[in-house]
Amino acid sequence: MRKVLFIAIVALAATFEMNAQQFKVITSVESIVPNGLGRSRIVNALEDKDYREYTSVQTDEDNTRNKSKRGEIRVKNFEETKLLNFYNIGGIRFQNIAANDALLTSMINDMVANGWELAFVTSAVESEGGKGDGKGIFITRYIFKK
Repeated sequence: MRKVLFIAIVALAATFEMNAQQFKVITSVESIVPNGLGRSRIVNALEDKDYREYTSVQTDEDNTRNKSKRGEIRVKNFEETKLLNFYNIGGIRFQNIAANDALLTSMINDMVANGWELAFVTSAVESEGGKGDGKGIFITRYIFKK
């Protein structure tokens, strides 16, 4: 009877462990700055942070401002993979886009080979805001789970 109970508890614990999910976010930033002056990268944090350490709760009784220091929040251990900019001096460079696609495909395939599943992809763009702005990025977040 004890063996059956022990096996049932171990099986139940294994089921809980299998249901726990882990998520990982990897971000690509691709420059859309004219003349190829921007920087484009894939960024992957290699350390974990607990958001609760940098979170404050505001209430009617206590509206103390969040005192987290930027240096404490920063991640110092990360991978940075160089990508090519969308533009060069001649304008939009389709070879650069194809090269970035090849690198991003390689990164996604590597993550999948390591047991991660691509769950979500979300993108945003901040394009040039007018004459003299000269700034713009195309950012994509790849959210993996396992």
